[in-house]
Amino acid sequence: MAKIKQDSKPVRLGPLVAKIIFMSLLAAGLGYMMFVAFLAGENLIGGVLALVLIASFVVYSSKGLVPLKFLLPGIVLLAIFVVTPILYTVLMSGFVYKTGNEISREEALTQIYETGYVPDESFTAFYMTLGSYEGEVSALLTDQMTMTPYLGANGVATELGADQVQLDEYGTAVGFEGFEPIGFDEAATLEAEIIDLRFDMGEGKFIRPESLDAALLMIQAFTLDGASGELYDSVNDITYVDNGEGNFVNKANPEEKLFPGWRAFSPLENYVGLLTDPVIRGPFVNVFIWTFSFALITVATMFAAGLALAIAMDKPLRFKRFYKSILILPYAIPSFMSILIWNGMFNRDFGAVNQVLGQEIDWYNDATLAKLVIIIVNLWLGFPYFYLISSGALQALPGELEEAASIDGASPAQIMARIKLPLLLQILSPLLIASFAFNFNNFNIVYLLTNGGPINVLAGETAGATDILITYAYKTAFGSAEQNLGLASAISVIMFFIVGGLSLWSLRRSKVLESVI
Repeated sequence: MAKIKQDSKPVRLGPLVAKIIFMSLLAAGLGYMMFVAFLAGENLIGGVLALVLIASFVVYSSKGLVPLKFLLPGIVLLAIFVVTPILYTVLMSGFVYKTGNEISREEALTQIYETGYVPDESFTAFYMTLGSYEGEVSALLTDQMTMTPYLGANGVATELGADQVQLDEYGTAVGFEGFEPIGFDEAATLEAEIIDLRFDMGEGKFIRPESLDAALLMIQAFTLDGASGELYDSVNDITYVDNGEGNFVNKANPEEKLFPGWRAFSPLENYVGLLTDPVIRGPFVNVFIWTFSFALITVATMFAAGLALAIAMDKPLRFKRFYKSILILPYAIPSFMSILIWNGMFNRDFGAVNQVLGQEIDWYNDATLAKLVIIIVNLWLGFPYFYLISSGALQALPGELEEAASIDGASPAQIMARIKLPLLLQILSPLLIASFAFNFNNFNIVYLLTNGGPINVLAGETAGATDILITYAYKTAFGSAEQNLGLASAISVIMFFIVGGLSLWSLRRSKVLESVI
């Protein structure tokens, strides 16, 4: 008889157990994070985590998909730390999300209702005995004028007969069947819950505790019309309407708003405001122009300084190695330390620069001088990098070109201007564009050196003379009394497209994206 060939391989128990443990831990961790995210209303984050969990089980439970087993961790990290923040920022840029418009519409209505409680015309007051009724914090209430007793329970005030309650020597209701009074010490521990008690008496009237032993009859001034969406203030006879931007506004005077507002989805509101609102447009345009100017000037000065030093170091010099090591030192020191040192050096009162000049120049309170300081300090931080790449590029140029040009009678200046420099620009153009993109978002140099100043706060300025887009976005979100997270997100999206476009252009110029055959 022919033997049957056995192709199946024995299952190794160790790797299988390790795989099961790993997948169990992964499912537990991601499952918990998903639960927290969905519980907090962060559906985008929860959805991304759910996709990661599903993809993990599909990839690592399959015998195939071998490449994905290695690529998946990187893809997951890319999705969580790059794609998700970008999508979240784009989403938030479509919301009116600022100080006064930070909560949901339901929460805003609740707070508006809370401010809408006003005493009735007679200022009706009640004696109150706190207790527990049917497992809920409740109260026995006695009208101070008529001495009529009420039971406040489950959000409703019910009138009681005199024969149904126990009265103290002052005629105040202190006992009722099923009602268990609580002392002041116990009531103090329930203060937050007691403050939220409301007992409806009908016709828009409520009894609300004012202390642990007294309550007032209140009228709810605001009434929301479910059909029209209008909010009516019966006390002041004002009708408020939803302006579509996260606030109720006076129907007769839209400039009059009710606060708090809510996060309202208005996809183009922040982007249109950057172009049309004079309060926002003016600072944004100035910051935008300075950001481009700063990045261009910085790259130009760094490249010029780095190339000049590279040319000088290309000549035979004594102690050349020592000079090269000195030139690289600014690049080796952490940038934030260098910036803080330079900050002190330009101090008006005790800075080394003013000591050398014998002057008391206020570098940081003059817009032009402050910009000059930023460019000088950034040049100090960046020229070693350009010196290194320029040195490498010069050494990579074919020596035959210089020899041929010399034979043809070209001077060293002509060789540099007409042969070497065009070749260097062609070689280094992707790095120059990358440096422009980096300095376009150079937060540290501006924030640590000038903090975006000088700025005239008394004149209502919202952006300093040296603010660039990234520091302006930061200040818009966190640096003022009115935080506008939606507008800051819109500015960030604009920065993303600018830097992304420059990066894509750089990649195309360097032909990195072209397939190699």
